[in-house]
Amino acid sequence: MKKIAVLTSGGDAPGMNAAVRAVVRKAIYNNVEVYGIFQGYQGLVNDEIEKLELGSVGDTIQRGGTFLYSARCPEFKEASVRQKGIENLKKRGIEGLVVIGGDGSYRGAQRISEECKEIQTIGVPGTIDNDINGTDFTIGFDTALNTIIESVDKIRDTASSHARTFIIEVMGRDCGDLALWAGMSVGAETIIVPEMSVDIREIAERIESGIKRGKKHSIIIVAEGCMSGQACADELLKYINVDARVSVLGHIQRGGSPTGNDRVLASRLGGFAVDLLLNGETAQGVGIKDNQLVSTPFDDIFTANDHKFNHKMYELTKELSI
Repeated sequence: MKKIAVLTSGGDAPGMNAAVRAVVRKAIYNNVEVYGIFQGYQGLVNDEIEKLELGSVGDTIQRGGTFLYSARCPEFKEASVRQKGIENLKKRGIEGLVVIGGDGSYRGAQRISEECKEIQTIGVPGTIDNDINGTDFTIGFDTALNTIIESVDKIRDTASSHARTFIIEVMGRDCGDLALWAGMSVGAETIIVPEMSVDIREIAERIESGIKRGKKHSIIIVAEGCMSGQACADELLKYINVDARVSVLGHIQRGGSPTGNDRVLASRLGGFAVDLLLNGETAQGVGIKDNQLVSTPFDDIFTANDHKFNHKMYELTKELSI
């Protein structure tokens, strides 16, 4: 293999730059040329492809976001559109493609590998939601988690000062990992996630019980995929009379300099992706399980359910928040 390309797709995640850096430098170390595809699959179709050198990724490991940029490209589901992207790779002699992103990004990589046997594809999990099968953790999850913790710690100060109940909406469409881990980290009284049924009346009773024993404030963490923070507040006020305020953290969770954990994870996964390409592997996603690097075929990633919600951890948060 003489030439590979790398792109970032879907929502940005802190650590994507570190992953691109690892791909570029590991490839060049092995005498392989590397091309950066700007604007994700949209850039692949539009031929926004440039050769990258060692200096292209200098001073990027600490930067959030992605210097390759990212864009949604729903048209890539069409075979004719994908063919344009494939032709742009083939005319440069590119034989391998590393795609950094989430489930939708992986599916695009799988289609390329199916429709063009000359091009190998490897996926690297980059999403703050931590919702990809085949890995314990995704790039960006740890940084987003720490951003939430820092924000809630500050909100707690005003919640305590004014004896308020704060409902904090965090990201997590179908996966409640961010809410769960953040809730445990900040000592939230209640965590609402898509994986577990919720009884707002029971939450109100727990808050009321805390008030009776002298508790001055409450923190509720709610994953956006379950309900909005405002919907939670409206429902809660049907059962209890408290001063409830809502904070939606929104896209602040996507930004910021990646944590040490995310930089190391991204570097390991990016380097491993290049190893797989050099070994002739294709249509696989890389991941980490029990601190060991692993690879899983795309088909298995799409059909498996090995990234299960941690019910024991969820129950522990309830026991610790009495």
